[in-house]
Amino acid sequence: MNRTSIALIAAFVSGTALAQPPAAAPAPGDTAATTAATAATTTTTTSTTPKAAKNAKAAVTLDAATVNAPGAPAVAPARADAASVLRAQILLNRARFSSGEIDAAFGSNVRQALSGYQRKMGLPATGVADAATWAALNAGAAAALVTYTITDADVAGPFVAIPQKMADKAKLSALGYSSVEEALGEKFHASPALLQRLNPGKNFSRAGEQIIVPNVLDTEPLPKASQIVVDKTDRTLTLMDGDGKPMAQFPVTTGSKHDPLPLGKWKVNGISKAPVFHYNPALFWDATAGDKKAKIPAGPNNPVGVAWVDLSKPHYGIHGTPVPASIGKTESHGCIRMTNWDVTTMMQSVGSGTAVLLKE
Repeated sequence: MNRTSIALIAAFVSGTALAQPPAAAPAPGDTAATTAATAATTTTTTSTTPKAAKNAKAAVTLDAATVNAPGAPAVAPARADAASVLRAQILLNRARFSSGEIDAAFGSNVRQALSGYQRKMGLPATGVADAATWAALNAGAAAALVTYTITDADVAGPFVAIPQKMADKAKLSALGYSSVEEALGEKFHASPALLQRLNPGKNFSRAGEQIIVPNVLDTEPLPKASQIVVDKTDRTLTLMDGDGKPMAQFPVTTGSKHDPLPLGKWKVNGISKAPVFHYNPALFWDATAGDKKAKIPAGPNNPVGVAWVDLSKPHYGIHGTPVPASIGKTESHGCIRMTNWDVTTMMQSVGSGTAVLLKE
C-alpha cells in the first residue's frame, strides 16, 4: 500500500448521530478509545398504560431459548422487541446483509439490511421483516445464539487504554484492544453491552468461562465480487455478482459537507491488512491547534481499523474503524468506513481491479 495515500485519508467521525431507539447515543467519533455501548436497557413495570405496555414488550428477556425460537415477525420501528431484532440482526449477518454492530436495537442500519436482503430475495424492499421476509430469513437457519468457551488467547491481551491524542497514540507499540470485552465484541460482531446483557454475572476475563454469543463465526466466505457499489443516500456498500445482482451488503459511513464522497466510477488499486496510519493535521479541517504529524501503529484501534482498501481516486479508500457503533450514523472525512469485521469480510471478496461505483 502507498503510505502517502494513507497519510492523506480522513479517518475520524464528525457530525450528529442518527436516532436509533432504544439504543444509547453512539460514540462521538473515531477518536474514542473503546466501542460505544448500544444495547437497549431492560425495563420492568406493572403499569397498564400504553407506554408501560410498550416498555414491557421491549424488555423481552434476551436468552438463547427466547432468541433461538423463530416466533412471529415483529421487526419494525413501532413494534420491534429486542429478541426479534437480535435474531434478525444475527440471521442477516449470517446472510451477509450486515446491520453493523449487533445490539438488539432497531435502527437505520437494521432497516437498510432488511431492505437489501429483500431486494436479493425478490421481495418488496420495505425494511420491515414481514411474514415473507421472516420466513426467508429463518429457512434452514442455524441457532442465532450459541455457547462459546472463552479461550486463553481471548484473555491474553495485552489490553491497554487507548489515548485520545494522536501524539499519545504514536507512543504505543500497537493499538490493540482496550479490554477483553471489546475484543470479544469485535469477534462476535456485537456491542460489549449486548454481550454483558446476554451473560449477567459472567467473568469475561476468565479462560474456560462459557458465555452466550451471536452465532457469526461459521459462515462460508463470499465468492468474488464483480463490483462494489457505495450508496451515499442509503449509507450502504453492496457487493455485486457477475450478473449485477447483490450478494452482500454492509452499512458504511461516507463523507461530509467538508469532505464529500467522490462520486463516480473507480477501481480497487490494492488491499493492505493492519495498516499504519500517518497522521497529518494539515489535511484535517477539524484538527486540534498544535497537532503535529504522527505515525500511528497498526491494530484494531488504529484510526483506519484493521484494513485499508485503496481506490484509484487518489487519497481515498475503504477501511475499518475502532468505533463500530458509529457506522452509518455519523460523518467521515470522505473515505468509506466500515466495521472491522465487515471490511474483513468484504476485502476477501475483492481485489486489485475490482470495479467501484460511488453514487448518490
